[in-house]
Amino acid sequence: MNAPDQLFERLARSKFRSRFRLGPRERDYADAKGREVILSHARDFIAERLAPAQPRNDGKQTPMRGHPVFVAQHATATCCRGCLAKWHGLAAGRTLNAEEQARVVAVILAWIDRQMGYRA
Repeated sequence: MNAPDQLFERLARSKFRSRFRLGPRERDYADAKGREVILSHARDFIAERLAPAQPRNDGKQTPMRGHPVFVAQHATATCCRGCLAKWHGLAAGRTLNAEEQARVVAVILAWIDRQMGYRA
C-alpha cells in the first residue's frame, strides 16, 4: 500500500474527517472550472493560507464549505498547521517549502479526484 492510500485509510477512521463530502455546489464548481483551475486554486490557497510559518487566523483560516479545496482540506487534515503537524508530520512554526506545499496539494487533489470519480 502506498503512502496516500495509507493516509486515506487513516482519515477514513476519523469520525470528523470521514464526514466530509463534496456537495452539489462544490461538484458543479469543480466540473465548471476543470481540474487545472482547481489545482491552481489549491496551490494558491496553500501558499497563502497554510505555508507561512505563522498563518493569519491559524486554525480558523479554512472555511468548511464553498470551494472544493476547502472541503478537501478538512477531509484531508490540511486545513491548519496543527492538523498538518498531527496528520502529516509537518511541524508548525516554520514555512512550508515548495516540496511540502506540493505534497499537501497532491493530497488535496487526490481526495477531490476520488470524490469526483476520477480515480487515477
